[in-house]
Amino acid sequence: MARAGGSEHPAATRQALMAAARLRFGTQGYAATGTEEIVADAQVTRGALYHHFRDKADLFGAVMEQVALEVAEQLVTTELKRATDESDTDAWEQLRAGFQSFLDICTDSDFQRIVLVDGPAVLGHDAWDVLVERYGYRLLAEWLTRAIEEGRIDPLPVMPLTRVLAAVLSEASLLIGRAGDPAQARREAGEVLDRLLVGLEAKDGLVAKNAVP
Repeated sequence: MARAGGSEHPAATRQALMAAARLRFGTQGYAATGTEEIVADAQVTRGALYHHFRDKADLFGAVMEQVALEVAEQLVTTELKRATDESDTDAWEQLRAGFQSFLDICTDSDFQRIVLVDGPAVLGHDAWDVLVERYGYRLLAEWLTRAIEEGRIDPLPVMPLTRVLAAVLSEASLLIGRAGDPAQARREAGEVLDRLLVGLEAKDGLVAKNAVP
């Protein structure tokens, strides 16, 4: 099959490069992946790679952001479905369930290796912080605002609360990603995280619902 140089169908070429890179990065890691493998898998020229990306790290950054975006979209879809299926599910229960769903995702091999393990090592912790801010803060702030309005948690300043909870969730995800036994780390992190969240519940007589599974 003829190799594409990338000029005639730039979007398709970029997509092919990212798909090939994601498979390699997810299965064998950043350090073990060579650009020659990526261009061969994508069936494009090396020139096409450098037309779309500065270097391998730039390509990795694009793949990492794609994975993070997919996770954010998956969480929103899951919790919207939960809200539809369970009429008594409020914003606070959605948030607690959403945290547990995110921890489940942290055990996924693609997300674990690309975002949690190689991401901070290749791009630095600042890149991870940018992803958390870009894809986590808005959704988390919305959930917290609604939970306060519904009287489910104590009325605290939303932005500081958002940043603190995002930091806790971020550390929990990194713990899972780097653990020798990710499944056990996920269970333990989930228990600790939900216990912390229960401590935010309003003390005005509202009955707290059972912990999420």
